[in-house]
Amino acid sequence: MKTFEELGVAAPILKAIQEMGYESPMPVQEEVIPFLLGEDNDVIALAQTGTGKTAAYGLPILQKIDVEACYPQALVLCPTRELCLQIADDLNDYSKYMEHLRVQPVYGGSSIESQIKALKRGVHVVVATPGRLIDLMNRKTVDLGAVKNVILDEADEMLNMGFTDSINEILAAVPETRNMLLFSATMPKEIAAITKKYMRDPKEIVIGVKNEGNKNIRDIYYMVRAQDKYLALKRIADYYPNIYGIIFCRTRKETQEIADKLIQDGYNADSLHGELSQAQRDYVMQKFRIKNLQLLVATDVAARGLDVDDLTHVINYGLPDEIESYTHRRGRTGRAGKTGISISICHIREKSKIKQIERVINKQFEKGVMPTGEQICEKQLFNLVDQIEKVKVNEEEIAGLMPSIYRKLEWLDKEDIIKRMVSLEFNRMIDYYKDADDIEEVDEKRPKRVKGEAEAGYTRLFLNFGKTDTLSVPDLIELVNRCVPGHVQIGRIDLHDNFSFFEVVEEEAQRVIDQMNGFEVDGRRIHVEVSQARVEPGEKRKGGKARKERKGGRAAGFGGFKAKREGGKRKEKRRDEAPKSRKEGKKADKKEGKKKKFYEDAPGYKKRK
Repeated sequence: MKTFEELGVAAPILKAIQEMGYESPMPVQEEVIPFLLGEDNDVIALAQTGTGKTAAYGLPILQKIDVEACYPQALVLCPTRELCLQIADDLNDYSKYMEHLRVQPVYGGSSIESQIKALKRGVHVVVATPGRLIDLMNRKTVDLGAVKNVILDEADEMLNMGFTDSINEILAAVPETRNMLLFSATMPKEIAAITKKYMRDPKEIVIGVKNEGNKNIRDIYYMVRAQDKYLALKRIADYYPNIYGIIFCRTRKETQEIADKLIQDGYNADSLHGELSQAQRDYVMQKFRIKNLQLLVATDVAARGLDVDDLTHVINYGLPDEIESYTHRRGRTGRAGKTGISISICHIREKSKIKQIERVINKQFEKGVMPTGEQICEKQLFNLVDQIEKVKVNEEEIAGLMPSIYRKLEWLDKEDIIKRMVSLEFNRMIDYYKDADDIEEVDEKRPKRVKGEAEAGYTRLFLNFGKTDTLSVPDLIELVNRCVPGHVQIGRIDLHDNFSFFEVVEEEAQRVIDQMNGFEVDGRRIHVEVSQARVEPGEKRKGGKARKERKGGRAAGFGGFKAKREGGKRKEKRRDEAPKSRKEGKKADKKEGKKKKFYEDAPGYKKRK
């Protein structure tokens, strides 16, 4: 293995990284640094998060900076504020002994005026999130005309977050002669499009296998019933007493609910999601980084770009929709050659998704067996014993107190003191698991079910909106979450043209029906009921007829729908005021300058009371 000096790293940078504890280069650094120190070299580096990518591109671009020329010579683009600040801090550490070299982070959520002032004073390296950089470019306060190196860090994440247009606009503003360095954990087709458009014969450096998962991470899944997911989460957290990890949830609402439950149950946890202000996010992240929090419950979007050292676990409270998201989730642990554990709490419906992820990361999941209450208590007690053995005793500070403590406890022998100490620490947990039932293990051989019948433990519900209304699966999930307070576990979803079916756990079914039937979407009442039988498009449904597919007219606005609770009487036109045809209705609406509305044909139109 080569040293950093043998890779060509200059003395001032070498001195700085040695003080930071860098002894020998990691694989990605050994491959990338010599190549970037050359001239006119475009690079695509595919490596997992936590493999030393920042130093791999940071050391050579810093070394190539002309400190005497105080204008932006290198641009680093990254997806999030947190990652932007982290990269800037690392580059400042690497350039500690390079006098007068300036690195400036620019990102949203902070004063743009202070960032403009810093840019006007002159900087050599700009580290930016795409949105804020576009803003600065529009204000003509940043000049990218002399940039020699452009780095896209976590490029796949930026594209997933919808920054494609911004990246294209930024790359169009830098000289065509610049070098471009692209670092990514995965290689989706959008990345390939950027490389083809903006890079000149790039060298592809792959650490491991393309899209492969970090081998230092164990991937474990627990298959449980939907109603047992939170109980399973608690058992996992209890089974690992020294856990320091992130729990990933799919929605902001679920994130906040799980965090609130954990806090109420005595866990050292907090939430991180998009509805928090920037100040709140910074406060939560600061607590987590200094380990005042053990568990951070977060959405994928909020956690993008987070770089926290020594995470022991990543827990997926359900698998993500995108397989690439799983790769990024698990990459938060097992960093810098350390080991980590990625745990997924799954339902039987997610079994096929596990197989898909295994193919992508080229690694098999371990099937976990949910620990019993006895096993958890034993693990916690032995952890306490370990802490007692390793605790540092400050003899001088406690010397004056010990005689009084000895007199107070002299009537107890050693065994009694140990028993009382253990009971004091663990009575709550022992009492909880003494009466707790073991979590039922789910049979992974999914039984065949009759089409139209709900899965065991679920109730199948009918909804009077479908594909014709532009309803999608995410829309339906969001609709339920908006209308029904609290978390609702949703099972299988079947979308038809004019209506849909979705499953919820049995005990929640009536509450979902009662809540959703009190709302409307774009003026049209939501109707939910228990499905009596399977209904295909055009077939009769028990208790009435299936609606015919509408041709023409207005579909409900599920592109950004508004679900409103009905208030008072509905404002509808009387039958004699209704247009005789859709065509006439459209003309009348257009003439009056009103928003288009859909009406049934006049002969069949009835005012809803």
